[in-house]
Amino acid sequence: MTMIRGESATEPDALAGARVEGTRDTDSAAVALFHSLSDPARLAIIRLLSDGERRVVDLTGELGLAQSTVSGHLACLRSAGLVDAHPHGRSTYYALTRPELWELLAAAETVLDAAGSAVTLCPEHHRPQRPEPLVPCGVAVRGCLLHGAHHGRH
Repeated sequence: MTMIRGESATEPDALAGARVEGTRDTDSAAVALFHSLSDPARLAIIRLLSDGERRVVDLTGELGLAQSTVSGHLACLRSAGLVDAHPHGRSTYYALTRPELWELLAAAETVLDAAGSAVTLCPEHHRPQRPEPLVPCGVAVRGCLLHGAHHGRH
């Protein structure tokens, strides 16, 4: 079931009608990824790790959060496959593992900006180069958000 703003669901679980047999496993990976990005502290950790690996103690000092809180956020990011840990002496260092994350965050910025909520998620030094548009500016293409052409949408 696709929900449109202003509509109400007739089922108790609005997503019940959207479930398709066999997609639960692939959906769970997507849910884990987006859940890992859904907390301001985890986004802050990602930004800090964008400058290089850090220990939990480094992150607690920079974020002003308790060690257990930072460890929990790192566990969430690790379970989504975004962060990895490696021991070095008596310390454990955490680092980002997926360079594709910057493209995802830059795309999220674009979507949020189009929705009227301009944010900066992707650190400038990791911002992917945006390719030139395939269609010259000013050309009306159905559904094209880049050029503001929304012809044919209802």
